[in-house]
Amino acid sequence: MTVDGVVEETDEPGWEVDPDDDWALAVVATVGRQLKLRRESAGLRAGEFAVAVGYGEDLVYKIESGKRIPRPEYLDTADEVLNAGGLISAMKEDVNKVRYPKKVRALAQMEARAVELQLYDPLNIHGLLQTPEYARGLLLMRRPAYSSDELERYITARLARKCVFERDPAPELSFILEEWTLRRPLGGKEYLRRQLQHLLTMSQLRNVELQVMPMNREEHAGLAGGIEVLKFADGTAVGRSPAVANGRPVSDLKQLRILELRYGIIRAQALTPRESMAFIEQLLGET
Repeated sequence: MTVDGVVEETDEPGWEVDPDDDWALAVVATVGRQLKLRRESAGLRAGEFAVAVGYGEDLVYKIESGKRIPRPEYLDTADEVLNAGGLISAMKEDVNKVRYPKKVRALAQMEARAVELQLYDPLNIHGLLQTPEYARGLLLMRRPAYSSDELERYITARLARKCVFERDPAPELSFILEEWTLRRPLGGKEYLRRQLQHLLTMSQLRNVELQVMPMNREEHAGLAGGIEVLKFADGTAVGRSPAVANGRPVSDLKQLRILELRYGIIRAQALTPRESMAFIEQLLGET
């Protein structure tokens, strides 16, 4: 919100620091300390600096004390006002990462290294394939409900993971989707239409393979839960499933073989990629 040319963000969700995230707390505290030292070195009081950058004084204090994650544009403006020569703006990369929940950061780091991903979610369209509207609608269904701050952090993190599609060389991605997840109009039918259209667009990527598991199948090897298998360039891999090791990530070869066996059977039972695209097009026409 802007009042008389001053941006007030103190109550806007999504920029508070997670008190249980030690790394995030350390990063934001370091950035805040650097901003304060540079401001004081420039001979500016907090109120004067607030006027110069066009933000509220309360926000300046919160950022400098490590209680608030600074926006990228705040850091850019501060860099200009303090004549930092790009040193403050350079902190945007680290600051951007702390907006993501800790467990999401760990997953994103693994996805960024993987050369092959095999992904099956029996409950929802996989996060890497979700449109922003679908992601928000899905997260709003959670009970007990996420706070506004948590909701914004998870949406930001989920969308940021999509950089896996932009890597060069691109990893091979295989997704298995349940038919019912393609029919439930979370957030409304228009959002579902956009989600189905997005799936058709993603299916055109050379490194992406989408398959649909129809509800009329009499055999289904995925009833024990979702599966994620990430393979890396050095030949190692990590997998996860509620049916193995209570959902904890595993790298043991025996457990990985179980996950890959199950995933392979599910793929064989599902529609082929070409049949799946025709099926999604049919659903889109019905929606």
